Order: sequence, then structure tokens, then C-alpha cells
Amino acid sequence: MLTPTAYGLAIVLDLFIVFIGLRFLLVPQASAAGYGVPAKPGGDAAYLTIKGVRDLTYGILGLALLAFAGARAEAWFMLVVALIPLADTVIVLRNGGTKAVAFGIHFATAVVVLISAALLFAV
Repeated sequence: MLTPTAYGLAIVLDLFIVFIGLRFLLVPQASAAGYGVPAKPGGDAAYLTIKGVRDLTYGILGLALLAFAGARAEAWFMLVVALIPLADTVIVLRNGGTKAVAFGIHFATAVVVLISAALLFAV
């Protein structure tokens, strides 16, 4: 029971970050607003594209690790990338975003990613 849960959660998280990356590439202004720090109208295009490419790459890397290197490699990956939503929490708070978005989206994501890492280490 633990193995399907661990793998399933990891796959969902990896696919979710792929989705976020694609969303930043396709609808960057809306994505930035959803992130918690809206982009300047008509500006910030390069940074939004960078975020989209980076998120897309992390999602694909996570899927590749799980498929080709196994649960332990994915667990280490999840442990390390949990730093990203933790940093996002601080970024949102320091740039005028709401506490609800900072903690309800970004911090909560970090917790789920850490749970995923723990489950994968336990497999």
C-alpha cells in the first residue's frame, strides 16, 4: 500500500509542476497573479518565461528520476526541491502577497513535497 501511495504522490507532484511551468509559458500574467505576486502589466516577460522553463524542467526531471533512477533518487530530489516552495513563501510575503497565498499555497506545497520525500524514503 505504501509503494503505490509514494509513487502516486510523487507522480502527481511532478505533473503538477509541469503544469505550472507550462502555464507560466502560456499565460504568464495570470500565472504570476496565481503565484501571489502579480507581474507588471506588459513587463517581466523574461522572468516569467524563466520561471516557466525552470518549473517545466524540474517536473520533467522528477518524472525521469522516478522512472529511471527509482524511489530513492526521487526522494532526494523531493527533499531538495522542497526548498523552492519554502523560498516562494518568503518571496510572496516580502513582495506584498497575502499570508493566505504564502502559507496556504506555497508553504502547504512544501509540506506535501516533504511528505512525498518521506514516503519515497520509506519504500
